[in-house]
Amino acid sequence: MTSPRAALPWLVLALSTSGCLFSAPTWKGTPSDHFDGERFVNREPRPRTMSALEWVATRKPGAWKERLDALHGPPPPQRVGRGDLRVTFINHATVLLQFDGLNVLTDPIYSERCSPVSFAGPKRMRPPGIRFEDLPPIDVVVISHNHYDHMDVPTLLRLQERFPEVRVFAGLGNREFLLGEGLRHVTDVDWWQEFPLAPEVTLVSARTQHFSNRGLGDANGTLWTGYVFRGPHGRTYFAGDTAAGGQFTEAREKLGPMRLAVLPIGAYKPEGIMSPVHVSPREAVQASVDLGARYSVPMHYGTFRLADDGETEPLWDLAGALVERGAQAPEWWVLAFGEGRDVPPLAPGG
Repeated sequence: MTSPRAALPWLVLALSTSGCLFSAPTWKGTPSDHFDGERFVNREPRPRTMSALEWVATRKPGAWKERLDALHGPPPPQRVGRGDLRVTFINHATVLLQFDGLNVLTDPIYSERCSPVSFAGPKRMRPPGIRFEDLPPIDVVVISHNHYDHMDVPTLLRLQERFPEVRVFAGLGNREFLLGEGLRHVTDVDWWQEFPLAPEVTLVSARTQHFSNRGLGDANGTLWTGYVFRGPHGRTYFAGDTAAGGQFTEAREKLGPMRLAVLPIGAYKPEGIMSPVHVSPREAVQASVDLGARYSVPMHYGTFRLADDGETEPLWDLAGALVERGAQAPEWWVLAFGEGRDVPPLAPGG
């Protein structure tokens, strides 16, 4: 079997020769503080502290085990009532959020690989925690950015076939690509734009720190973003992929403290390479504090092998970061794949 280190040059060669083929359309719009007229930029860029050559020469990938026979969770409820909030962890960054009579799916991926092709690329190490056929009616899908593990076109088309009126929200520039793939109800969003989802529920696009591309010719040509859902249930935050930064405090200052935050904890090693685009578990804990989150749920781990952290390392490092904070540690729920939980209401005025 070819080792990950030996396979890396072949992966780079394959991407180099296919980059233009897989590249997506890029945004054409007015320059702003995060768009230079051609490419999007982070407001708080973080430099790498390790070169790619150092990474290849010294990498020590953590252990993973295929769990293709893992059990699925029970079907979620069809809806929850006004003021109620329920979260179900499905896999990777795919989370079912149910609140105020609406069902929202984040970064849905049910494919066997997160890749531009079906025969190569990172493969699924465990099945989705909820069967596709057990999903309740999906009203809204939010896409944090266009990487293959977050914007999975086959899954989006399956969702549209089953739920023809599903609305899809994605960062600026992604609408053109998704319409070309056959999606219908797609909206481009910019940071801090607001969109009504229901008479009492609003979606807000929240700034994050990451990057985008589908190939090698469209780097940072579309926007990456997180989301806040605001309604009678309170406020729920979904980060997608992001590095650490002031965006979490900014979201709290603009929108108020969160009842629930769904935050990534995986694909963070080595931190010298990954920290400009992915939070570590310790940084995710700080993000939950900055957001004023009453409850937080981790995601983006244990499904696809995307970096050097092992299958369970993110959870152990999350536990360590919480222990370090002692009595001041924020409350985090580690949900099993397919597990759903009702989020307790906040105190009046919370």
